[in-house]
Amino acid sequence: MKSLILILLFAGTGEFIFSQNRFAGQELSINGFRNPSMGMEYRNGQLSLHAGYYITALEAGVTSQFFKTGITYWGFPVDHKPIPSSFYTGASYLRGLNLEYKNKNAIGVEAGFRWMIWKGFNLRIGAIALMSKGNDLKINPTPGISYSFRLNPQP
Repeated sequence: MKSLILILLFAGTGEFIFSQNRFAGQELSINGFRNPSMGMEYRNGQLSLHAGYYITALEAGVTSQFFKTGITYWGFPVDHKPIPSSFYTGASYLRGLNLEYKNKNAIGVEAGFRWMIWKGFNLRIGAIALMSKGNDLKINPTPGISYSFRLNPQP
């Protein structure tokens, strides 16, 4: 039934709006704030790898700091830009740098949406579930600001 509804909604457009083949090629992102981290991200197809410095306020007025690296899966593009706005899910390894997480390992699982605003400038909004031995599960919003470059632009 779900497939039938999608077919009816997009019949006659010549292309399904959620076509995954729009993730073809490679991309490099400079991530300036928080999501996925302040660092770099490399995407090839629908998968990307990222690494950098990650900060979050797990408690009011307290900023926890981490080194963060992980993988992200991109899906369901919603526009026809060269780098499409889309949804994402990801998993990350985090290493605590201060406070109760200092020198502790953690795992992060996140999901959200990346909105391509203009050229490569984009905003992200999502949420992360942070798990670490000896600490309670924390769920936190993950906003982000990035600039992305196509490494092999299409003609």
